[in-house]
Amino acid sequence: MYPINQQAMSPEIIKKIDEAGIIAVLIIDDLKHVVPVSRALLAGGVDTIELTLRTPVALDAARLIKKEVPEICLGFGTVLTKDQVSAVVDAGADFAVSPGCNPKIIAEARKQGLSFAPGIMTPTDIEMALEEGCRVLKYFPAESSGGMEHLKNMVAPYQYLNPTFIPLGGCNLDNASSYLESPLITAIGGSWVAKRSLIQSENWAEITKNAKQIRTLIKSIKSQKQR
Repeated sequence: MYPINQQAMSPEIIKKIDEAGIIAVLIIDDLKHVVPVSRALLAGGVDTIELTLRTPVALDAARLIKKEVPEICLGFGTVLTKDQVSAVVDAGADFAVSPGCNPKIIAEARKQGLSFAPGIMTPTDIEMALEEGCRVLKYFPAESSGGMEHLKNMVAPYQYLNPTFIPLGGCNLDNASSYLESPLITAIGGSWVAKRSLIQSENWAEITKNAKQIRTLIKSIKSQKQR
């Protein structure tokens, strides 16, 4: 019996991500960009982000967001070690995700009270995640794994347990509908909303435009689902 009552992500964060529909993945190279890009996203209606732990300033960026732009729901990506779990908790993370499914990291996140979504790409990954009490899973890399067709076929045996997924990897405005229209998807993630190059060139207007476009699409799809 899977530990359904040992949810690895808090109900509050699950609700927040589902309402957002989009998680903007950010790669921050310079701290001077942190507040402007966060505000540019908020101006476009996107309030949930994933900071990747791929740059030296990521943890300091999180602290700045928490101080200057507290409206942001702050997630971390590429969380691979127990030390990183501790680091993102100390930086104020609301949730974290990983590219793969490591039971030790899931357990450490639960121990430290961090909402966590492991990455899955195979049925084995899903079973491992479910065994650890995870019901919100990161589907990665989504597009190169086969997109929604692969996910639907893979999830069929487990659908009665009501897992939901955050696809990342190749998601963009052009294919967003193919994911968001499925009840399996709680939100999509992607770096296209605030590309690294847009951040580095300080093109805040384009980031706000991208955010508005995806939020408009999300609202339209949610409205159709409610009819």
